[in-house]
Amino acid sequence: MKGYETQHIRNIGLLSDGGTGKTTLAEAMLFNAGVTSRLGRVGEGNTVMDYDPDEHRRGCSINAAVAFFSYKGRKVNLIDTPGYANFISDTIGCLRIIDGAIFVVSSVDGLKVQTEKLWHSTREMGIPCIIFINELDKQQAEWERVLTEVKGELGIKPSLVSYPMGKGEGLKGVVDLLSGQALFRGDGGSPSEVPEEYREAVVAARNELIEDIAETNDELMERYLEGEELGQEELVEALANGVKQGEIIPVLVGSAYENVGVDVLMDLMVEVLPSPDGRPHVKGLNPKTGEEEERRCSKEEPLAALVFKTISDPYAGKITLFKVFSGILEGDSTVYNSNREVRERVGKPFFMVGKEQRPCERVIAGDIGAVAKLKETRTGDSLCSPDAPLVFPPIPFPAPILSFAIRAKSRSDEEKISAALQRLMEEDPGLGVNRDEQTKELIISGLGQLHLETIVERLKRKYGVEVELHTPKVPYKETIKKKVKMQGRYKKQTGGRGQYGDVWIEVEPLSRGEGFEFSNQIVGGAIPRQYIPSVEKGVRGAMQEGVLAGYPVVDVKVVLYDGSFHPVDSSDLAFQIAGSLAFKKAAAQANPVLLEPIMTLEVISPDECVGDVIGDLNAKRGKILGVEAKGKNQIIRAQVPLAEILRYAPELRSITGGRGTYSMEFSHYEEVPPHLAQRIIEESKGEAGGS
Repeated sequence: MKGYETQHIRNIGLLSDGGTGKTTLAEAMLFNAGVTSRLGRVGEGNTVMDYDPDEHRRGCSINAAVAFFSYKGRKVNLIDTPGYANFISDTIGCLRIIDGAIFVVSSVDGLKVQTEKLWHSTREMGIPCIIFINELDKQQAEWERVLTEVKGELGIKPSLVSYPMGKGEGLKGVVDLLSGQALFRGDGGSPSEVPEEYREAVVAARNELIEDIAETNDELMERYLEGEELGQEELVEALANGVKQGEIIPVLVGSAYENVGVDVLMDLMVEVLPSPDGRPHVKGLNPKTGEEEERRCSKEEPLAALVFKTISDPYAGKITLFKVFSGILEGDSTVYNSNREVRERVGKPFFMVGKEQRPCERVIAGDIGAVAKLKETRTGDSLCSPDAPLVFPPIPFPAPILSFAIRAKSRSDEEKISAALQRLMEEDPGLGVNRDEQTKELIISGLGQLHLETIVERLKRKYGVEVELHTPKVPYKETIKKKVKMQGRYKKQTGGRGQYGDVWIEVEPLSRGEGFEFSNQIVGGAIPRQYIPSVEKGVRGAMQEGVLAGYPVVDVKVVLYDGSFHPVDSSDLAFQIAGSLAFKKAAAQANPVLLEPIMTLEVISPDECVGDVIGDLNAKRGKILGVEAKGKNQIIRAQVPLAEILRYAPELRSITGGRGTYSMEFSHYEEVPPHLAQRIIEESKGEAGGS
């Protein structure tokens, strides 16, 4: 595409819950714009936007997909985003680069949880929005009920811009209320007279729309009240300004599947959703000065681009998708990654149409493009001119909430698993991977069960690695509760030089979280100085496996106060063993107890579910720290044992109907209640005996 300028670009995101028809709507738009010769159908494997095999198999969007097309003199970058919470990371990244949003709401199912969450996010970010009530081709469609629901649940005054003629099998088409013309199903978009049966309703709806638009402009309102006829052009201009200011929310109706009402939506979106230079200037941090800077969306400004998505392919390599907020990204140039403080060589950029790449010479301010094979750059990084660096604020990707231990099914895959997971993390900000040093397990964390199942499928399909998941072990620890003195003596004679080490230690508990303290109080050379570190090393080694269930021992002070040695047989090894023996015997008599990790949990719950959430947390041995109102929700803060919330994500979803979210972080360790500790100890000994 040649000859377009920033003011002709539209970056539009399709947002909503999964299953409302976003991808079908995108396919209808691509068909209407002449990009495709037939309507792609979700589930048939022929869509431009859902091109990943995982998406074909599951019949839903898992990744955000970008496709550009030309429509009525505008270049439209359409972003089809995932709607299910398990795959929401891509959607969060896309919110940072769109200049307008179309919310797709089912006329059958109405508003869903994720749609409400995304709506509030776009409101906070000041993103202009349009609502499209979809699926009018279904017999159960109730668009008027859904319109009322939208008004009440989202707290807005929706303005109907198109009016349906029928529903279900009787859906004839829609009326464009701005032009007053009817567009019939299968008629190629040719405007016609409104049928007699709909005229009264259409006139009433059109008058209401004109009044809504006039209310955003004093001059128009005055003329409207005087009975003057307002022209379509000035109505569209005032509507665009009202949408930009968030004063008016246009609502359109139709069926993406039957391509009814989509043309009216496309006409409206390029007219009333703003171009990138019509949005507020972006801000970032100048790493040289440490001060915030503002950039206009203009080709005249220095280059500043944000990476919002990475596609990692084992064969094609890495593809980096970005939006240029200012300046121009030229092909065959060098850019500066200001997050990682490295220069990257850029080859020939390209525009995306689903998975297809369309080469271009450059990407101008406001546009969305992609490049291949950047070595250091990751999602969320800022690419800019080396002479004018800028770091954009980080993208607030949701933290993983569900974890599993992962292991390869075969020994041959063990070496490949870490590298494969690393590649998947590059393209999926919702995936976390770490190795638990205590349990020695490789842990993967994600946004839900479906998310992690998809990761397992991708490991096999893309990297040939077969794995299995299981519930991770809880990293329990052990400590002691009383002071004890104990001797540790190691003596071994084998005919030649023997081994001899003899120590007396005192162990006592420390306050929770203080760790380990070793104190040398040897006087008079009872133990030579060179062996003191060996005693400490032996004690530390013994602390790695406690006497109760083999968990590490913490919060203990050990005082070395006496002992003896042999001038010939004593050695570093002998005193290590003596120190280890002394600690194990002392710990066994010092009233050892089991400790469990306690997490600080923050749950956001709808008002009506707060009682159930708190009751469930109490049943999980949780301590409620406080409850705070936040809009229609409540924030519940609590401290809960990790062992009780390893599978909390699906449980909270069940309690709150999918509307609750949570985050957690480690707080401290606490003693496990005796009746639970006994079961954990028996299980641990059973595992040790079976291994």
